Amino acid sequence: MDVETVLLAAPRGFCAGVEMAIKALAWMVRAFEPPVYCYHEIVHNQRVVDRFIDLGVIFVDDIAEVPPGSPIMLSAHGSPPEVVAQAQERGGYVVDSVCPLVTKVHHEVKVRAGKGYQIVYVGHEGHEEAVGTMAVAPDAIHRVESVEEVEALEQFDQPVALLAQTTLSHRDWQDVAEATKARFPDMWLPGRSDLCFATTNRQNALMNIAPRCNAVIVVGSANSSNTLALEKLAREAGCDRVFRVNSAEELPNDLTGVVGVTAGASAPEDLVTAVIERLNPRNGVEEVSTTEEDEYFPPPRNLRDLVASLETFAGFILGAPPNAESVAADRYLPASEVLASLT
Repeated sequence: MDVETVLLAAPRGFCAGVEMAIKALAWMVRAFEPPVYCYHEIVHNQRVVDRFIDLGVIFVDDIAEVPPGSPIMLSAHGSPPEVVAQAQERGGYVVDSVCPLVTKVHHEVKVRAGKGYQIVYVGHEGHEEAVGTMAVAPDAIHRVESVEEVEALEQFDQPVALLAQTTLSHRDWQDVAEATKARFPDMWLPGRSDLCFATTNRQNALMNIAPRCNAVIVVGSANSSNTLALEKLAREAGCDRVFRVNSAEELPNDLTGVVGVTAGASAPEDLVTAVIERLNPRNGVEEVSTTEEDEYFPPPRNLRDLVASLETFAGFILGAPPNAESVAADRYLPASEVLASLT
C-alpha cells in the first residue's frame, strides 16, 4: 500500500443510542451471574456481539429460548409489543435498551393508528427496527422502500401518515417521501423528522471528505443499515473505490493516494484505529469535523435504580460510603472504554 493521507470523518462510529445500549448490557453483565440473555443482537456489529458472548451473554431470536427467571435485555432496535410482554412474563429482570428515537416512532405509530390513520412506513424489509415498529399497529401500517412500492399502494379512504425507519439515508427517504406526498397530498408528517440525527451527521461528514478521496473505507457490519447507507452514499458521491470492512484484515493491499475513513453507528473506535494503522499514511491523518455531537441517552431507569441499589448494598457490606456518582458518571464514560474494561 502507498497511502498518502487519511481523511478521517467526524462524527463517526457509536451514536448515542448504541452508547446507551452497550453500556446498559455491560451493567447487566456486572450485576448478574451469567448467562444474561439478549433478544436479538444488542447492536449490529459482530465485534461487539462477540465481546459480549465471551462474557456469557446469550443472544436469542425467540424469548421462548430464555429459561424462566433469567435476566433479559431487549436490543436497541426496538421490539414488538408482544415480545416485550413475553419477556416481562418470562424474565426475572427485564431491561429494554431500545433507542429513544425508535421509541418516538413507535409512539407516533400508536397515536396515528389510534386516530384512524393509515400509515405509510418507509423501512427495509426484515430489518429488526422495521419489524418491531410495524408490530405496534400491524393492521394500519404499510411498509415501502421504493417509489414503485408507493405507487402500488391502494388509495386509502382514511387519512394517511408518513413515518420512517430511523437509520435511513436522506436520499433513500427523500424520493419515497416525495412520491408519497404526490399520492397523498394531505398526509401527516411528524413535527420532527424520524431520521436519526446521528445517521444524518455521519452521512454529512462522509460527503464532506468523499470528493477529495481516491478510496473510501466504511467500517461496520453488513447487517447495519446505517453502515450500508454510508457505503452507498460514498459510491453515489462518485468515489471509484469504496470498501466496507469489518476489520483491518479485510482491507485491500493496493490502496494509494488519499483514503477516506468513516464508521457506521455500531462500529467501535478501536476498529477505526486498527484500519488507520494498517493504512499507515505517510503524511498522517487529517480529521475533518462537520459537527459536534453531545447527545446523551441515559441507561433505562430500572437499570439505573438496580445499579445504585447494588452499589449502596456493597458499600454497606464493605463499610464504604455509597458512591452516588458512578451512574451519573456514565455520561462521560465512552462505551468503547466500557467494552475494553470488561473481563
